[in-house]
Amino acid sequence: MQIQRSRYIKLAAAAVLMCALAACEVPRGGPNITELLSSADTEGDNAHIVAVDARVTKITNSPVALGFSQTLRSAGTLGTDMIRPGDRLGITIWENVQDGLLSPPTANVQVLDEVQVDNEGLIFVPYLGRLHAAGKTPEQLRRLLTRRLGEKTPDPQVELRRFAGDGATVSVTGGVGAQGVYPIDRSTRTLAAMLARSGGIAFDPEAAQVSVLRGHETGRVWYSDLVTQPGLDIALRNNDKVFVEQDRRNFSVLGATGRQDNVDFDTPVITAVEALAKVGGLSLGAADPKGVFVLRSEPSEIAKQVLGRSDSIGPQQMIYVLDLTVPLGLFHARNFTIRDGDTIYVTEAPATQWSKSISILTGSLGAVSSVNTLTDGG
Repeated sequence: MQIQRSRYIKLAAAAVLMCALAACEVPRGGPNITELLSSADTEGDNAHIVAVDARVTKITNSPVALGFSQTLRSAGTLGTDMIRPGDRLGITIWENVQDGLLSPPTANVQVLDEVQVDNEGLIFVPYLGRLHAAGKTPEQLRRLLTRRLGEKTPDPQVELRRFAGDGATVSVTGGVGAQGVYPIDRSTRTLAAMLARSGGIAFDPEAAQVSVLRGHETGRVWYSDLVTQPGLDIALRNNDKVFVEQDRRNFSVLGATGRQDNVDFDTPVITAVEALAKVGGLSLGAADPKGVFVLRSEPSEIAKQVLGRSDSIGPQQMIYVLDLTVPLGLFHARNFTIRDGDTIYVTEAPATQWSKSISILTGSLGAVSSVNTLTDGG
């Protein structure tokens, strides 16, 4: 009777454990490939599943459009010798007589330092009054002074020097070595030169964007493009505002990867392979290389081309599928670019789920064995 009772207890314990195993959900990082594909309605309004190939890659690879308008690019460099309001001038006048008009009794030379060009572009010279200086080169103004002084003193000689003032300045702010307001002079007439004057880029240059505001016109370029494409090195103008900022785009990676993280862009273009590499690649023994998904809200115009449909309205939820097991799968992943806000999800391999189930089962059988031991002892 005791033996039969023990057998009932063993069977009951085993039944309870197996029922618990059947009822429990195997722990995992997210939906598997079958669940994800079946949950998307390819004909409805939920999400569109698209296998990535050369055609899809060509349509979707739209890099961030940055650049300067024709207005900004066509502006010529400022003449560094042109006198502007705010400039400071130095004027030296020699007179060919003793006790001249401007020179003191003991000398025949008069030095006028720090002559300021006012907001109206005028300067004041004793005995000549207010003269228009802005818009002239130093040589043109020197000749004007010589001619006007020649009407009052015999054979005057005039030397004129222009000092960089605040007549033409540019403000440089953001991620540079030294923010500030800088004058446009011979060495800082272009954007690249002005950035160098302000200490250069203060973070990784590959992730730097440079914006220029001129009146109501704004343009923005990648710093790397500015360095490699001379046509983007625009000439600066008075009151230009230059702002340097780090690329704020990011994407998220979830599922069976080396780590799950929110990743910032550190270069203008990042492909799917590069994105996975940044988080340690696929998790060995856990990831399903057939189940690499890129989830994206695609603009209407691009979505229509990808789907070959004209009836979709507004942004479309897209699930791009990368199968790394097919011959061209890695090439497609190497060429398919990731965009701001994308989510990359890597599913677990079916074998991983089976392994987890076996682990739970073997653990449960161990528990049954423990029950057997206890009942046998009873």
